[in-house]
Amino acid sequence: MAEVISVRFRGGSKNYYFDPRGLQVEPDTYVVVETAQGMEYARCVEANHEVPDQTVVQPLRPVVRIATENDHRSAAYNRKREKEAFGICEKKIAAHGLEMKLVNVECSFEGNKIIFFFTADGRVDFRELVKDLASVFRARIELRQIGVRDEAKMLGGIGICGRPLCCSQFLDEFIPVSIKMAKTQSLSLNPTKISGTCGRLMCCLKYEQAAYEDAAKRVPKNDSFVDTPDGVGNVSSVDLLQEQVQVRLDSAPESPKRYKAAEIRVLRNGKGSREGIEIPKERPARLQPEEPEPDDPFSRFNRRPGAGRGPVSVPSVLASEQPDEEERPANRRRHRNSYNKGGKPRPQQSVVEKPSVQVRQETAPRPQKQERPPRPVKVDRIEKLPVRSVTDTTAEKKAAADRAARQQPGQEGKPNNHNNYNYNRRRPRRRPRGKGSGEG
Repeated sequence: MAEVISVRFRGGSKNYYFDPRGLQVEPDTYVVVETAQGMEYARCVEANHEVPDQTVVQPLRPVVRIATENDHRSAAYNRKREKEAFGICEKKIAAHGLEMKLVNVECSFEGNKIIFFFTADGRVDFRELVKDLASVFRARIELRQIGVRDEAKMLGGIGICGRPLCCSQFLDEFIPVSIKMAKTQSLSLNPTKISGTCGRLMCCLKYEQAAYEDAAKRVPKNDSFVDTPDGVGNVSSVDLLQEQVQVRLDSAPESPKRYKAAEIRVLRNGKGSREGIEIPKERPARLQPEEPEPDDPFSRFNRRPGAGRGPVSVPSVLASEQPDEEERPANRRRHRNSYNKGGKPRPQQSVVEKPSVQVRQETAPRPQKQERPPRPVKVDRIEKLPVRSVTDTTAEKKAAADRAARQQPGQEGKPNNHNNYNYNRRRPRRRPRGKGSGEG
């Protein structure tokens, strides 16, 4: 047995063992460890514990020290330096015209090495790019081409299930996934439904594959020729999770029936002809039907102690079995309505014994309400509009002209009444006043 601690580096989900060398490290404590690339800054996820020697990869690297304040500041400075390097590298890639996508940048703890991760469809000649980056950062530059799965693991995200990606949370390494797994689990072969964020098949297809393969050994395939308690027929569909099959009987092909895998006998597994298949005279036995579960999902909480697993039957309570008013506790007799609005308790009324059996009194039906006549609409006042008489306009014009002619001298052109003024009459020309007017 070897004493080790488990640490996890930034951006990774895999745990690595290191030799504590007598240091007692608590979980969520940052330590400085020695790796093949030099000193690194990591987080402890599991304190000192012992593991078998077979699980340890020799030689076991040691823990240098528990991280100090200077170590925390150095790690923060490296994170800031990585952001600046990411922007500079993108500009350099655009300047050289390289078909590559920059994913992430990592700076070593000691600051003498910078690693650039990128994705590309094929091989990329980045020799000139490395020279430009080395002249800018004055450090060792390393470019690594990764796949789309590594990109999703490094960046993280949310899957179609609504949870964080498995590869960025707990998967130590990628497991091979094939389209055969989707067929075995009877999933839709639509690529958009069985593909993850990275564009590849989802890693979770592998989780239940072993259970489906084990159930497939006990259940026949589609179009298999089987013998059932009701006769022979062909399997039309298979439910691996419940281990049930749907059989289309020869006697009633229009209405398929559902059977459990233990109730049928497989005469031919898979497609084929029935020639040469001997049908046994004895049919398989039918299993006893299980007790149907109650419709109420909370019925298991409504059981009496010691009553077993069956549903509780509550007996109906008759009116004669209800306790009388005198048998009830005194503290339950008083109702909230026994207090009036002023807050003073009402006087207690005498308790009258009620009969054991309550008789419902028949009351006369209520008289139907008579329909009232509609109320008249009240009108305050009706105003009459003046009626304009229709007259001959030609006669009016003549009368107005006669009245204007009979006016006094000096009043020509001045209307006596607006309605009787003749607008068509020509006004007399006025003489100008002045030296030439003749007026002295």
